[in-house]
Amino acid sequence: MKKEIIINSSTTQTRVAITEDSKLVDFFVENPEKERMVGDIYFGRVARILPGIKAAFVDIGLKHDAFLHFSDIGKRLEALQTVFGDDGDSEVDDEDDEKIPHTSKDDSVNKETEVPKLRKGQDILIQILKEPIGNKGVRVTSSISIPGRFCVLLPFDRKIGISKKIVDFKERRRLKKLARGIIPQNCGLIIRTAAKDQDEDILASDLKYLSKAWGDIQEQARTNEPPTLIYKDLSTTSSVIRDLLTPDVSKIFVDSKKLYREIRGYISLVQPALLDKVEHLKDDEPIFETFGIEQQIKLLMQRQVPLPSGGHIVIDHTEAMIVVDVNSGRYAAKKDQELNSLKTDLEAAREIVRQLRLRDIGGLMVIDFIDLEEDKNRKKIYDELKKEFKKDRAKIALLPMTDFGIIQITRQRIRENILQSMNEVCPYCHGTGLLTKQSNLIHEIEEWLTKYKIYHRERVLIIKCNPHLGLKLKEGKIKTLTKLQFKFFQRIKLEEDIKMSPGKFKIISEKTGEDLTDKY
Repeated sequence: MKKEIIINSSTTQTRVAITEDSKLVDFFVENPEKERMVGDIYFGRVARILPGIKAAFVDIGLKHDAFLHFSDIGKRLEALQTVFGDDGDSEVDDEDDEKIPHTSKDDSVNKETEVPKLRKGQDILIQILKEPIGNKGVRVTSSISIPGRFCVLLPFDRKIGISKKIVDFKERRRLKKLARGIIPQNCGLIIRTAAKDQDEDILASDLKYLSKAWGDIQEQARTNEPPTLIYKDLSTTSSVIRDLLTPDVSKIFVDSKKLYREIRGYISLVQPALLDKVEHLKDDEPIFETFGIEQQIKLLMQRQVPLPSGGHIVIDHTEAMIVVDVNSGRYAAKKDQELNSLKTDLEAAREIVRQLRLRDIGGLMVIDFIDLEEDKNRKKIYDELKKEFKKDRAKIALLPMTDFGIIQITRQRIRENILQSMNEVCPYCHGTGLLTKQSNLIHEIEEWLTKYKIYHRERVLIIKCNPHLGLKLKEGKIKTLTKLQFKFFQRIKLEEDIKMSPGKFKIISEKTGEDLTDKY
């Protein structure tokens, strides 16, 4: 399998595509107006504590206070206070798991009341786990972790963990022994997948960089008043290189000379042996067109995605969840119905997992597969999903298929999905996808005039609307606007404004210029 990273940089955004045998499997977009925030560390101050929802809100200087759930207040909270001059200590565990950023479910919480050792006005060091989505602020943790290329430093944790993706027992034992020899005092360490088969010197060099970063963070916390940003994690592009440049990646293609130099500079520091994999592509044709990625991205924006055998899936976003519907393709004879349904459902399972990764969709999902009669076939769909989700870096939970052909999934949500980051809410329909019918708008105008006639009488009224509605009001042998004037014995002028929503209108007094729309 040929795995490649293709990076396209323009004046407005940077796009990173990861392909396997030319098929898009991961896609990231970095906009200058919306920088990556996950991993950033802030020195904040507790603004509110709400035991009812088991959470605190922390002022970190952003538009919305950060959300800190009690489960994200780790045992290291007391130890972290030493950064500000307080006394503290931490407990030690040993685990074999890669967590980036690290989050601890074992917290300094009273087991009966579940109220942590936290108070309003308390200064606290926190790290962003999830970026703001909609009107929700960032979600944060007090369990600080600083990721590098080969390892993750866990201040005051003193755990040693090895990535689960390193399966060789001898290699795991070797890495754990190395970690014990280089780990800084009062810190924990997670050895990342990229550390496999690496020498001690390379790991020690990576850890030296992380230790310096932690020292700088402590100094910033001592010398600054909250709220303030004291550590900025890598940009989306650099973090992709750090986290996803694995030995199976054959090439990195970049179309920007500046970004090419930046990437080479970073790789020369962390793993010079991989420098030959980075190539600056000079071509008149856009880089994503050269690699056939642009067409695949356009498919990402579509509600309907085709399947190889003629079926398709439909992905719909609701307020509470994502709903995916699987539809069959060509008609099949009844005797082959179960077999054809199984084939389409298996294709759909593979494509759905791919689409969730590509679109970076998180939260609750419900998938309506084509009905299957046999239990063994339903299990095949469930097993196929589990197999495909092993390729996903996000945390996944899924339930077996119900008798109605429904499978429920939750996928870890860290940031806005691709559709949200590349699109804005329509100013006309406000995200509903629907506009009021023109006939209904004219009915509303008529209702307005009926109520207005009871209380007032002005010589001339102005109806201000979008030209599309204006066209409807001027339609017919006898214009609709003329009919309204005769019906209400009211002189009405039409003023068309292209900036107005097609689903809205205003009624204005010509004499005073007052907007009367909301009065009646």
